[in-house]
Amino acid sequence: MAVTGHQIAFLALLLVVAALVVVGLGLSRWSSLTRRVGSFRCSLRVRGRWSRGIAHYGARHLYWWRLRSLAPRPEQVWSRSGMEVLDRTAVDATVVGGPYLVRCRVGGPRGAEEVELVMTPEAYAGLTSWLEAAPPVAHHVI
Repeated sequence: MAVTGHQIAFLALLLVVAALVVVGLGLSRWSSLTRRVGSFRCSLRVRGRWSRGIAHYGARHLYWWRLRSLAPRPEQVWSRSGMEVLDRTAVDATVVGGPYLVRCRVGGPRGAEEVELVMTPEAYAGLTSWLEAAPPVAHHVI
């Protein structure tokens, strides 16, 4: 059976439509994540590999989505009560107001681990304020 020119054109059209749908979904996801109140750009390094993403403050958790993904759920979720800032340094000390490298200890299903985040000074101020404003945790019920 020979493939006709119409069949090739139809397949090419299907590929173009599929590509446009994927691009549209990606742009919609990115727009949705960046327009939320409490969202900020934040790169993440876990076990040596950097990934660009968007972080979002929730009432009890910090959510982190990979920038280049169509996943509907965040890739990382850290409990507010289990998160601690260990260190903050300027990525490039010669740039005034440049991004910070923030080392954090986070608790998760695999236990406590250290992660590194890169964020703007404004995002760092928001992160530390969010952590400090956490309600006290009751450890015992009377």
